[in-house]
Amino acid sequence: MTAAAKARRWVVKVGSSLVTNDGRGLDHAAVARLASEIAALRRDGREVVLVSSGAIAEGMQRLGWERRPKAIHDLQAAAAVGQMGLVQAYEAAFAGHGLRTAQILLTHDDLADRRRYLNARSTLRTLVDLGVVPIINENDTVTTDEIRVGDNDTLGALVTNLIEADVLVLLTDQQGLYTADPRRDAAATLVRTAKAGDPALEAMAGGAGSEIGRGGMLTKVLAAKRAARSGASTVVASGRESDVLPRLAAGEAIGTELVAEAQSLGARKQWLADHVQLAGTLRLDEGAVRALAREGKSLLPIGVTAVEGAFERGEVVGCVAPDGREIARGLVNYGAADTARILRQPSSQIEAILGWVDEPELIHRDNLVLLA
Repeated sequence: MTAAAKARRWVVKVGSSLVTNDGRGLDHAAVARLASEIAALRRDGREVVLVSSGAIAEGMQRLGWERRPKAIHDLQAAAAVGQMGLVQAYEAAFAGHGLRTAQILLTHDDLADRRRYLNARSTLRTLVDLGVVPIINENDTVTTDEIRVGDNDTLGALVTNLIEADVLVLLTDQQGLYTADPRRDAAATLVRTAKAGDPALEAMAGGAGSEIGRGGMLTKVLAAKRAARSGASTVVASGRESDVLPRLAAGEAIGTELVAEAQSLGARKQWLADHVQLAGTLRLDEGAVRALAREGKSLLPIGVTAVEGAFERGEVVGCVAPDGREIARGLVNYGAADTARILRQPSSQIEAILGWVDEPELIHRDNLVLLA
């Protein structure tokens, strides 16, 4: 049985190319078809959260702009204008099926702050319990590079983990994930199934897609890897397939299924793993890598060789092996300046060096999650 057929709680992400007229405003007929398919899932007893692109494209059309602007304030203005039309279109389309909708706008800051993360989780779960279809987008009106999630594929994966959904469905304008870019390589073949997080998938995924949207196949592969941390499999399929969502729910194999095989993380460690932006980086020696990855120990100052970033105590930092791989991340017990003073030193020397001691560990194992 496919992951979608077994799934009760779905996150469906739809790209700009599927709900706009080549970037010239919303395609209301496409929005209506999507609403109809999600309504069919709801009648089948499935819970659905929708992550939708399209606000900037709609705003561009309303403002009479032919090309996507590059300046952040122009993009924010287009998003602000376009959100009005996007929400109106979805509200009208779902109302025709007797379904209520709710708009949720998120940024990385909303998900990086533990309290705001839990608030967003509670709100989304309550909406789903009430039978409402939440419609989520990144809050492009206020985002800057420092708080940007980056693309709605990643946002879809973050929401999947946030509400512990069973499956993430990424609808695109391609049939699925190919061994190469089918627009450039006639020999490319469709990947029917693979393991989420397989490094070979990243190698075969191409670059960004359309001019209007930001996501390409690589973002979808990375989103599947992220969603797998909470045990959710991912389906990448064409949103132009007739009745694609009900057919997936019925067990039909459509597109590419990226299966989650890893054991799902607990809620707190999911939150740590889901940080898109980190406050800093700790570079480790081989002994520290072994202690974390193989022995399940905490990170001690003696195993750190270098400190990067200007992080404060309690922020999330990455732990990088000598070969450059990020192997873990966690909540650090000392700020960057203090960490730089105690690195390569035994924990017994922390008080002598700093004049005080908080914890003997830089990162306690309870506040650390392994990534590789």
